[in-house]
Amino acid sequence: MGHPRKARKKYDTPPHPWNADRIKEENKLTSKYGLKNKKEIWKAETMVRRYRRDARYLLGLSTEHTEGERKELLGHLIRFGILGEKAHLENVLDLTVEDVLRRRLQTMVHQKGLSRTAKEARIFVVHGHIALNGKKIDSPSYIVKRGEEDSIGYYASSPVAKQFQTKQETKPAEEKN
Repeated sequence: MGHPRKARKKYDTPPHPWNADRIKEENKLTSKYGLKNKKEIWKAETMVRRYRRDARYLLGLSTEHTEGERKELLGHLIRFGILGEKAHLENVLDLTVEDVLRRRLQTMVHQKGLSRTAKEARIFVVHGHIALNGKKIDSPSYIVKRGEEDSIGYYASSPVAKQFQTKQETKPAEEKN
């Protein structure tokens, strides 16, 4: 069972450490999504691998008990926005690492235009400048649920929010001239 203060690893490392194709692909993902290190990619890969394993298991069985588990797995993935509303269990097998990385708070902040780069989005989140429903979230790996996308914004007392507001106030004055 383990000690409560010693958490288990949430990821599996690659089977071979020096695979050039894998390293190039990981470098592309790291720069595209502004990740800190490869461990974040490995965590996403492990998540996808577990979802796909569960889907394969559920597709292989057809009992009344597995119907509830199928709905539970699909509901979880739809709630987190990893799959679309009308997805089927077969669609879980098509998941990629990028599907999970797109749902991270860091990526959503950059996509919403609250930061100039993905790295800057990570810095804003870690330093407490980003809020979700008015509550400060300081974990860039937080998976944003489907309904929460519109409630991402700057934290009210953040200096970045104040700087953003002053820029917005000066833009209309410049446009009038």
